[in-house]
Amino acid sequence: MTAQTEVVEHTAEGRRAGAGSRRLGARVWADRWVYVFLLPTAVLFSAYTIWPIISSWYYSMLDWTGLGSDRSFIGLDNYLEAYHDPLFWSSLGITLLFVVVTVPIRVALALAAALVLNNPRLPFARLFRTALFVPVVTTTAIIGIVAGFVFDPGGGPVNSFLQQLGIVDEPIDFLGSPHAALATVMGVHIWKWLGITLVYWLAALQTVPTELYEAAQVDGASRWRAFRYITVPLLKPFTVIIVLLTAVETLQVFDLVLTMTAGGPFFATNVTEVYIYSQAFASSSPRLGYGAALGVLFGIVTLVLALVQAVGLRYVQRTRSAT
Repeated sequence: MTAQTEVVEHTAEGRRAGAGSRRLGARVWADRWVYVFLLPTAVLFSAYTIWPIISSWYYSMLDWTGLGSDRSFIGLDNYLEAYHDPLFWSSLGITLLFVVVTVPIRVALALAAALVLNNPRLPFARLFRTALFVPVVTTTAIIGIVAGFVFDPGGGPVNSFLQQLGIVDEPIDFLGSPHAALATVMGVHIWKWLGITLVYWLAALQTVPTELYEAAQVDGASRWRAFRYITVPLLKPFTVIIVLLTAVETLQVFDLVLTMTAGGPFFATNVTEVYIYSQAFASSSPRLGYGAALGVLFGIVTLVLALVQAVGLRYVQRTRSAT
């Protein structure tokens, strides 16, 4: 190849690159108002999501109380401490137990309610749907505080009702007993968030063609057989997504646990978010750096579930395209 040919090719490449950059600039300028209106969202997202994530990574490598300028860089020492911290692993185990127990119950109860409320001939169906969804829009902290009064062993309505029925002789300390506190918080959590899972199932049931049920009814199929051979197969792809969405949501129980038990008694309800809060802010000698390291590790757990959710979504898409 001659030098003249190389010069010509480089010139052509430069012209193509210049034309490409001009076309990109022209497209950006043509859509300038789109970027202008997206700018506030981008700024807020960067300030309240991107920057806190980056700063958490940085703080997790510091020995810092979060107050004052007395801080020192210690590398991965906070992560090594978390690895040897039995309370952290205990809190992570309680959190995973919370997910394993509440998610199947919540999904099953919401499905049962959705099957009933999806019936167009059911009277007051919209009223029942609204009643089940009201706890979702109620502030979690308020629900936690009210639940403390409801389950109070010294005159709370739950204990009074149980004693009047003769089920118990003495009041049960639902939130003060290490054996009952976690189960009580789980029950309140399921009640509060049942409505959002109900909405997921109702949306999924709307995708099932009514003609299939009509044909099954003409063929003499019972409701159970219609549910087994029509509803269940068509809802399988949605089940994956609903279970994963519910699992990710269940990891975020900080406000409910904090207002009901604050992680007690004797760490029986000490979920990971509450333990992170206690280390970073609520302790008499706060350790923001160590709390940030715990938050990063818990974020990795949440990220793993999110990746599983993405895989599940792809499975749903492949299943729907195949059918």
